[in-house]
Amino acid sequence: MSDVVVVGGGIGGLATALAAARRGHRVRVLERAARFAEIGAGIQIAPNGIAALDRLGLGDRVRATAVRMDALRFMDGVTGEHVVSMPLTDAYRARFGHPYVVVHRAELHTLLLDACRSTGAVELRGGSAVTGYAQDGHSASVLLADGGRVTGDAVVGADGIHSALRRQLVGDGDPRVSGIAVYRAVLPMDRVPEEFRGANVTWWAGPSCHFVHYPIAGGTALNLAASWDGGLTEPFAGVPVPAARVLDRLAGLTGEAPTRLLRLGEGWKSWMLVDRDPVDDWTDGRVTLLGDAAHPMLHYAAQGACQALEDAVLLGDLLDGPPGRLPARLRAYNEQRRERTAAVQLASRESIRLWHARGVAAKTRNALLSAMSATDLHDRVAWMHTGPDHAGATPAEGP
Repeated sequence: MSDVVVVGGGIGGLATALAAARRGHRVRVLERAARFAEIGAGIQIAPNGIAALDRLGLGDRVRATAVRMDALRFMDGVTGEHVVSMPLTDAYRARFGHPYVVVHRAELHTLLLDACRSTGAVELRGGSAVTGYAQDGHSASVLLADGGRVTGDAVVGADGIHSALRRQLVGDGDPRVSGIAVYRAVLPMDRVPEEFRGANVTWWAGPSCHFVHYPIAGGTALNLAASWDGGLTEPFAGVPVPAARVLDRLAGLTGEAPTRLLRLGEGWKSWMLVDRDPVDDWTDGRVTLLGDAAHPMLHYAAQGACQALEDAVLLGDLLDGPPGRLPARLRAYNEQRRERTAAVQLASRESIRLWHARGVAAKTRNALLSAMSATDLHDRVAWMHTGPDHAGATPAEGP
């Protein structure tokens, strides 16, 4: 049995704590905020994420609260044309073994938090800002902003894209600014026109912008997320923005349907999308990184949480054994995860060309996508949506 210190109380950190505790390890989770809570709205969970949640004992509870999606629908936001839909029902679920669902981020976080508390083996410490780490041949410690330190057999940094542990371990500076702003709002379903209420994730693609919507909170609300590639250079997060500005930024979507739905949005907040280049090495002795601290990605492949859950399950498996062998097992975790996560990072970036094409490029895109069958589409995502038992696999082709 090992004593594991996890830095970060988000989805990845709590999943790691639960995975370790379920295998008999003691865990302390250190969270910068005073209380453990999650912000944000909708989150998509593909079958690989559901498979990981099954391994954590939470799959059935997630299925009970999530909304199962029937299709991923790709629309031309300029012409209003339905380009293609990837079915997510019978054949998809049979092939991948699990449904494709959406949940509210806070719902998933609460399930993980409650599960950690119920184990009796996870200590949750809020108000614990971490500035770095130190280690010797027998243990690893995290250094706290108040001058204290917490020591264990291993340290897992799940402290997000601005990770203090990554700053010391990898040393690659600030995250890469994408230039793309995302605007988010949640609309009560009773205000949503009937045509937009289906159990679908719908993308409206336009020149340098696109708009995504899908139901969350048991179908009682519609999650709205609009992206605009304006070449912005300064990062920002959670900044309120007037509805008129969102409409102006998304003016390239001239189709009547997406414009009508965007006009219903209220309480918009904006974020600059940031990520990092893939790295081969995010492990140093008894210290390793996980989730966005290790391999942050743009949200366009809807895989950020799924990849963190895969990380957690594999790491939980590899923690078993004598504490003296932990550095080798953390190295094995890093080696088994780096190719897959790097592929998803790069696929997420590459997908921008799909969403934001204009003119001839958009017409070519539409023609290629509309010619694809359901099986073709399932083949394209198979490498990504396959579960964590195959988490070390490398994709045979692009997304």
